[in-house]
Amino acid sequence: MEPITIIEGTALPVDRSDVDTDQIIPAQYLKRVERSGFGPFLFDEWRKDPNFVMNDPRFAGASILIAGPNFGCGSSREHAPWAIEDAGFKAVIAPSFADIFRNNCTKIGLLPVELREESVRALMDAVLDDPTTQIVVDLDGLVVRAPGLDEVFDMEAFTRWRLLEGLDDIGLSLRNEEKVTAYEAARPAYLPTA
Repeated sequence: MEPITIIEGTALPVDRSDVDTDQIIPAQYLKRVERSGFGPFLFDEWRKDPNFVMNDPRFAGASILIAGPNFGCGSSREHAPWAIEDAGFKAVIAPSFADIFRNNCTKIGLLPVELREESVRALMDAVLDDPTTQIVVDLDGLVVRAPGLDEVFDMEAFTRWRLLEGLDDIGLSLRNEEKVTAYEAARPAYLPTA
């Protein structure tokens, strides 16, 4: 996982609330055993509609996804953040997230940012009016900046530190590699090795 300090770029406005994980990545695509390759199936059913915002070439290359409240609700599938990340997004801004979805995002380095609903609406409207609108998400300073918006957001301190350091669960364990190695070398031989 790469450290996150600042994410800057354009955004894709998905102006819908209660977007569940099955809408993000339908169940028929969950048979893959690796974590990559899900991006082409992001919002698969909605992309069949030629008017869906993701089909609009003006939003191609966006690195920030903006959505309505309760984003990522539904089942706890890890594949939803994987699909969003694999499609090139680095952050998701919404008024609220399902807890498990938010946690799954932070474990892979996809930054979930909660802002007040009126601020998310203002960002969405700005991006719909001008798809080249630049948004800056500053994790170090805990602030989102865009034309006409400069808003602080909150994040649990340990999660923020992990993201700033680029540490997933394995990375956290590897910070104690010397202790683990010392324990393994000294543990009684009758304990299992794997």
